[in-house]
Amino acid sequence: MELTFLGTGTSQGVPVIACNCSVCISKNLKDKRLRTSVMVKHNDKAIVIDTGPDFRQQMLRENVQDIEAIVYTHEHKDHIAGMDDVRAFNYFSKKDIPLFANSLVEIALKREFYYAFGESNYPGVPKVHIVNIEKDHVFEIAEIPFTPIEVMHYTLPVLGFRIHDLCYITDVNFISEEEKEKIKGCRILILSALRREKHISHFTLAEALELIEEIKPEKAYLTHISHQLGLHEEVSEELPDNVFLAYDGLKLDFN
Repeated sequence: MELTFLGTGTSQGVPVIACNCSVCISKNLKDKRLRTSVMVKHNDKAIVIDTGPDFRQQMLRENVQDIEAIVYTHEHKDHIAGMDDVRAFNYFSKKDIPLFANSLVEIALKREFYYAFGESNYPGVPKVHIVNIEKDHVFEIAEIPFTPIEVMHYTLPVLGFRIHDLCYITDVNFISEEEKEKIKGCRILILSALRREKHISHFTLAEALELIEEIKPEKAYLTHISHQLGLHEEVSEELPDNVFLAYDGLKLDFN
């Protein structure tokens, strides 16, 4: 089983428009971050978690020919804005794409992409259908079990997911003790670390490292990174031996 980091940047991406900081003008490709998303592949089945504004570019870069489903963490624009581009997969695969989402994400999708959920069958609109998911119910896609993990993004509930021995959690600043139980024992933990300074709705680097120390995975990867965190190479040198900055295009093998 393989996970690909499609994007590892925050809502503005890196570089940020009109910013001339050292990160945004860096020539290192690892400092170029599209909006956060990952893809899980197993037995030639591809499942995408979140379709941000860069979804089309990410699919082209990874030469994705078909996707089995899309799973959503939450309804913020940087995680849903690219959904319309599933139309290309509809055209070539001749099938609808299921969207696994909680009730809040469903409301946002139907508001933002109303034309995909209306009664008229207008040619060329995305062919999708919602599959509702809840935090306490494991679901399967292509025989892959997804265990939802509810975390808080300030006051907004966001879903992370445990897939076998890997946990993927983005857009978080608080996790209850009950939900931490779903994370414990994972071998790989992927976690957001926005910047160094305190933020109202995201873990800082120090807060992310504190949780990693508590959970003690074999390896941890940081994602949803802003230009404020610093240069990839410099930050990487500060991290514990088992913690890594993720970057766009990085691939992980897991069981």
